[in-house]
Amino acid sequence: MASREFRERLGRRAKSAGISLEKPLIDGLETYYQLLTKWNAKINLTAFRLTPEGTDEAIDRLLIEPVAAARYIPENARTLLDAGSGGGSPAIPLKLASTNLALRMVEVKTRKAVFLREAVRALGLRDAQVETSRFEELLPRAELHEALDLVSIRAVRIETRTLNSLQAFLKPGGKLLLFRGSSKSELEDSPPPPLAWMATYPLVDALHSKLVVLSKTRV
Repeated sequence: MASREFRERLGRRAKSAGISLEKPLIDGLETYYQLLTKWNAKINLTAFRLTPEGTDEAIDRLLIEPVAAARYIPENARTLLDAGSGGGSPAIPLKLASTNLALRMVEVKTRKAVFLREAVRALGLRDAQVETSRFEELLPRAELHEALDLVSIRAVRIETRTLNSLQAFLKPGGKLLLFRGSSKSELEDSPPPPLAWMATYPLVDALHSKLVVLSKTRV
């Protein structure tokens, strides 16, 4: 019963956001959500109180918002680093919706990183890996310096120094994806060079959420 209720709710929320979900994506989102629900009862992966049938707000934030954002990923993008992956959203739904992306999730808390590895295994995700560290600790690695097409982050506060660090992973022309609420910050209006504002896209009306895309300018 919970599976049917969940799928019906997922379908309604997707329709409300103007998204069409194919069956493989629905299957993947359900598997991820139910795994998240099971683990969240033991360790704190998300602030939402998850139930097998789901709630509108949890499904909107954890699943629909990242899938909506996937519409704005450049077709030629092949690599994504997600900073502070936590319980796996937005990174895992983004990967499910954009299967051609090689995903690197970075999460400093060991138990959350264990969950992320289990989610990768359970979902059979190809080209997906987990780094148990702070993203700043990856900066000295030569193979990651200016090597990635995309970097994503969902955080309440994003400081200038955070953007300065994250941009170091991006190729010239690469994109930084900021998952944001309705409030506007100075960083979105005037990001630190070499980042430049490219676009702001609405994601889920009920959440007043948006995707702010910053581009790394070519030197």
